[in-house]
Amino acid sequence: MLKVKDKRGKKTISALDRGLLILETIQNSVHPLNIQEIAALTGLQRLAVYRCLNTLEQRSYVKRSVDKRYVAMVKSGRPCVAYLAPLTGNRFRDALTGSIREAAAESNCDLLLMNNREDDEETMMANATVLCERKPDVVMFFQPRERLGHRLADFLAQAGLRFLTIERAIPGGIYFGANNFLAGRMAGQVLGQHARQVWGGHFDRVVLLEDVSGRSSLHARMAGMLTGLSEILGHVPESKVEHVYAERQTAASRQAMARILEQLPANARVLVLAFNDLTAVGAAQAVRESGRSGEIAIAGQNASEEGRRELRIPNSPLIATVAYFPERYGMKLLALCRRWLSGQPVPPAEYTDHVVISAENVDRYYPEEGSVFSQSSDLGRGEASSPTAPRNSH
Repeated sequence: MLKVKDKRGKKTISALDRGLLILETIQNSVHPLNIQEIAALTGLQRLAVYRCLNTLEQRSYVKRSVDKRYVAMVKSGRPCVAYLAPLTGNRFRDALTGSIREAAAESNCDLLLMNNREDDEETMMANATVLCERKPDVVMFFQPRERLGHRLADFLAQAGLRFLTIERAIPGGIYFGANNFLAGRMAGQVLGQHARQVWGGHFDRVVLLEDVSGRSSLHARMAGMLTGLSEILGHVPESKVEHVYAERQTAASRQAMARILEQLPANARVLVLAFNDLTAVGAAQAVRESGRSGEIAIAGQNASEEGRRELRIPNSPLIATVAYFPERYGMKLLALCRRWLSGQPVPPAEYTDHVVISAENVDRYYPEEGSVFSQSSDLGRGEASSPTAPRNSH
């Protein structure tokens, strides 16, 4: 067999060199790789890659999944953390995945990303099977469908794997994500303070824009909103509360809010608590079109790009939104994993930071957006405030 010399002048076997290069490439990848990707990353011919992979698979160094992608079955010596989730699909997922990638690179740990659609139970379980064979030190997963999340948690527990759940608290794992009751309470409090300062504490109706999915986390969020509102304005009778169930779309909440406004007197003072910013923005658009911005006040959740854009519109009925900072999740998640792996005590739940974002502080927390949004054709209603301070780290 052909032998070559490495940079230190020692003799090595070229086939072994190729095999180790392929194995290390798979180990260092943040997601399973197919043959074409391995060939591109290593600079080796596809046939050579194919032959090496066959040998590595036969010796159980790598495993091929049903979609013909390869994962390493041996560890590199660094901590290995897996993340199983729908990796893309909306800005929250993109920010969450990106933050985990960056944190893993900075933490010098191996990261295995496993992607599946939120309703794809088959792929989810196939990915989980690979993880059980790969045996990462910790599995982190975000499964928007609670039913599937419980099945996944049970599967991982049966395999003896430590797991950490993100945004959906599921028994058996450490939870990281939103404190939904607290976030809702903060929104209720800020809306109550607005009503007290601007309307003397008087209001005619409270509208809760709720999600049709009925998730327990969102029930907690809405309960927190009413609690926070009551803490500022006193008991809110159920006769003044209107529950409106809307899809997670701006257009749907816009139509729902327009129907509500048609049924209310022209001078009615209304407090609107929305379960996320998409519904809050839709409600704000309906209010603006009705010309009743002075009588309607809205609070949202997530401090998403859509919500931050709305806050920068002068005289917007959106008073505030509560931030969750998914772009910071990765750093906190990896720190939590390292504490867990080192034997330090970890709480059953650890939460992200929550901050009330308003027109007054949005440029302090998101200074890079101010000039972009003020020039946007979507805004078209005057300039946004210029950045006045660096982004707060809270």
